Amino acid sequence: MKKRVYVETTIVSYLTAKPSRDLIMAGNQELTREWWDGRRRCYDLYTSQLVMDEAAQGDADAAEKRLLALRDVPLLGPAVSAIELAESLLANVLLPSRAATDALHLALATVHRMDVLLTWNCRHLANASMLVDIGRFIRLRGHDIPVVCTPNELMDDPGELGGSL
Repeated sequence: MKKRVYVETTIVSYLTAKPSRDLIMAGNQELTREWWDGRRRCYDLYTSQLVMDEAAQGDADAAEKRLLALRDVPLLGPAVSAIELAESLLANVLLPSRAATDALHLALATVHRMDVLLTWNCRHLANASMLVDIGRFIRLRGHDIPVVCTPNELMDDPGELGGSL
């Protein structure tokens, strides 16, 4: 059975953006393209209307590329429980108020039982120091938190990952 992966907005942004002059950013963009082209078929991908709305913002040409990349990725339905979980994460200061959208991405991936939340947002999402407390908080509310990671961490054969996800 394939692992279920929630594709957050930064993934499609890195995938479709013009190559950055910043070497680290350019490397992450290339890694994202390699994962998208070579590894994504090993997983069942999902996204949300929230991602679609974010992807549609900004430069019209760039938005069109982002939305085109997401065209075949199924959308997770809205869930009141996700909104409640996101609000609770913010109210308990596990994420800063400016990260309300990030809290909702995590909550959607959580309540829809995704195995992985794939992101390049290392400030609020793929942040190990924050995820310890966030994971504990989410588990106390009866949910399993998905693995939150970057494409770099999903480059191996998912069959080799076994129960680690």
